[in-house]
Order: sequence, then C-alpha cells, then structure tokens
Amino acid sequence: MQRKLLEIIETPRFGSFIMGVIIFNAILLGMETSKTLMDAMGPVLIALDRLCLAIFVAELLAKMIAYRFRFFRDGWNLFDFVIVGISLVPATQGFSALRALRILRVLRLVSTVPRLRRVVEGFVTAIPGMASVFLLMALVFYIGAVIATKLFAASFPDWFGTLGRSGYSLFQIMTLESWSMGIVRPVMEVYPHAWMFFVPFIIVTTFAVVNLLVGLIVNSMQDAHAEESNAETDAYRGDVAARLAAIEARLDRLLDERERG
Repeated sequence: MQRKLLEIIETPRFGSFIMGVIIFNAILLGMETSKTLMDAMGPVLIALDRLCLAIFVAELLAKMIAYRFRFFRDGWNLFDFVIVGISLVPATQGFSALRALRILRVLRLVSTVPRLRRVVEGFVTAIPGMASVFLLMALVFYIGAVIATKLFAASFPDWFGTLGRSGYSLFQIMTLESWSMGIVRPVMEVYPHAWMFFVPFIIVTTFAVVNLLVGLIVNSMQDAHAEESNAETDAYRGDVAARLAAIEARLDRLLDERERG
C-alpha cells in the first residue's frame, strides 16, 4: 500500500490535480466575500469549500502514509501541514481570525509549482545577507529619527513629535509616498534648509540600502538557478555516460562473439 500511494503521489497527474483544486478553492474563497453570491448560493459554496479541504486532508494523510517519517523532514510538507491545519481550526469566536486565514491555502501553489518554489528558496537563502542590510537600515532610521525629532518636533509634532512618529514619517519618505508635497515642502516652509537632511536620507535609504536588498535577492535566485542547472547538467552527463558505457559493453560483447566465431 505504501509503495502504491508513493507511485500515485509522485505522478504529474496527481500534482496537476492538487494544483487545480488549490486554484478552484481560491476562486471559491473569493466568491464567499460577495454578499450577493453568498445569499444566492452560500450553502453550495460552503459545501464545495469543505470538499476542497477534505481533499487537502486526504492528500496530507496519503503523503504521511507514503513517506512516513520522511514527511516531516521536508520543509514544504510542513508548510502544507500548517496551512491545512489552520483551516481545520473550529469556527468559534476566539478563532474567527484564524478561520479568515483559510485564504492562505492559495499559498500551497508555492509548494506545488517548482518555479515558485525556486523563488521562495532564493528569498530564504538571501535572508542571512538581508539581516545585515536590515541592521544597517535600522541604524540609519534610528539616527535619522533622533535628528528629525530634535529638529522638527516643535513645529510638526504630528510628524516628528516622538521617536516613533519620526520613524514612521521617515519610512513614508523612504517609500516616496507623498514625501515632497505631503511632508518635506511643508517642513521647508518653516525650516528652509531642511532639504539638507531629507535629500541625503532619501539617497541613502531609497536608492542605496533598498537596492542592496534587491541585489541580494536577485543574486540568491541566480545562485539557486545556477545550482539547479548544474544539477540537471550533472544528471544529464551521468545519463549519457551510463548510455555510452552500455554501448561500449555491448560492442565488447559483439567483438568477443565475433572473435569466438
């Protein structure tokens, strides 16, 4: 039974079926947000949603039986286990927020689509390097928030009255969302030389530190893709070498038979 389940689970058709169920379930969960659709066919949508959840549970049980303890050694299996487990939480008042997280089932597409898995794996690989960049950004923000609070708190307490407000305002400036007309120009009407603080801050954070993060993620994804390509190349070379060895052995047998004949 274990071997048969393993053969079924690892077939491309099974993976395509699960992917189709995930997409169908995502559409159902979106439809449930419509009051009109829920009034017209709410019981049907809920029944179909429960059917999808039953399929996911059956899939996990089949994988547990087929892989046994190996199931919990795979991070993607654990990811699927947690996502489906959240959906099984009873719909009581205390867990209503968790029930709203049923839409996270859509994230199971990441574990079923190899290309999406590579993107996530590349992102995870970049996290150690990103931690250093985040630390650098935190230092820049802390220094900037202290300076902005001391300089602008008296005239603009809503934006720079406390360290927290200054940090939030600087984050808005870093994202370039209404930074000029919304914050910087009003400040410059009171402090004409405020641009000497804001412009270097934008250059350092928006154009330098943020691009460092993007570069780290792109580099990690390229490394992951290169490793996968190398693995595929090595597998192809091994297959070719095995075939050549088989051909050579067959030629040797033919030569031996000819010499004996």
